[in-house]
Amino acid sequence: MSVIPRSRYALSELLAPLNWPRFPERDLTTNWGIPTVPYIPFVASFLIKLDQQLIYMSNLRDYLVDHPALTWALGFPLTKGFRLSDALVDAHLPTQRHFARILRRMPNASLQVLLDDTVRLLQAELHSYVEDFGHAISLDTKHLLAWVKENNPKAYVTDRFDKHRQPTGDPDCRVGCKRKRNQRSTGVKQAASNDPPSTPQTNPRSPKGLPISEYYWGYATGVVATKIPDWGEFILAEFTQPFDQPDVSYFEPLMAATERRLGFRPRFGAFDAAFDSFYVYEHFHRDGEPWQAVFAAVPWAKRGPIRTFDAQGLPLCKADLPMPLKHTFICRTTRVHHQRGRYACPLQYPELTASACPVGDRH
Repeated sequence: MSVIPRSRYALSELLAPLNWPRFPERDLTTNWGIPTVPYIPFVASFLIKLDQQLIYMSNLRDYLVDHPALTWALGFPLTKGFRLSDALVDAHLPTQRHFARILRRMPNASLQVLLDDTVRLLQAELHSYVEDFGHAISLDTKHLLAWVKENNPKAYVTDRFDKHRQPTGDPDCRVGCKRKRNQRSTGVKQAASNDPPSTPQTNPRSPKGLPISEYYWGYATGVVATKIPDWGEFILAEFTQPFDQPDVSYFEPLMAATERRLGFRPRFGAFDAAFDSFYVYEHFHRDGEPWQAVFAAVPWAKRGPIRTFDAQGLPLCKADLPMPLKHTFICRTTRVHHQRGRYACPLQYPELTASACPVGDRH
């Protein structure tokens, strides 16, 4: 059915405001021997699962069986001419495995349409209360473990995290590293102060001062959210891809989807150190606007040396001398191709003015 009717469950508040006729439906003409159930009843059921905080698909199915009128209102085909009952619903409702299969195989583009409409409804609802909805956003990623034995530490697997040995349980997942900041291990006693750090035989820990890394097979999902005081936090965009992709690869598609849904570019953004890249700052920069109007809060990633500049914007060498620009080139080794410059020693370029560096730098 193209439109979900209301029932004694609060469908008018949860489901009816969404623009269901715009939802991309699957081909219903395929003859499977039984009536083909549209995507809409399943999607509505998944929304009820979230609303009722039902953990498993079996819990969702039991909930629908206990509410026959709700099951009919969602659009699941029930035999006509019989009185609605738990036994009738249980006989005609898809299995819990089929619910999980539909959720796994449903095109993501169809669900993005519902997110488009959700943001539209939020803008219309909060317009009278909040003037700056969506102007301040945050972006982060979260890893999702694949349901494969390689992620089970109790299962014996040779070359558990070899990227060339794809798990048979999930052909689409990829192995990736979830890095943590350096942590000093406690309880590790060194034999001597000059000995290299080692991992103990019992209660193994990372050697002192070394970064702790965790590897998983799976995916990572990135989310853009905005927070409204006294109202809550609302998702504006979502993007999921295999776990072997870097965090910065989520920035451009997520921001493009956010701007498309909001109709404008957010003015303020909060990110973690993984997004310390020049194009993140440039995205929030506005020519002709005061600098107070936009801001991107990103921690320094400490990937290279600290650079200082003079009043004209030239980088300073270790001797605090401004280095002149020698030539420019297009850097194509990064995700975003951009122009970079090579700066030379001011004592040797454009002409030789001194034979020795004041601080003895080898360059």
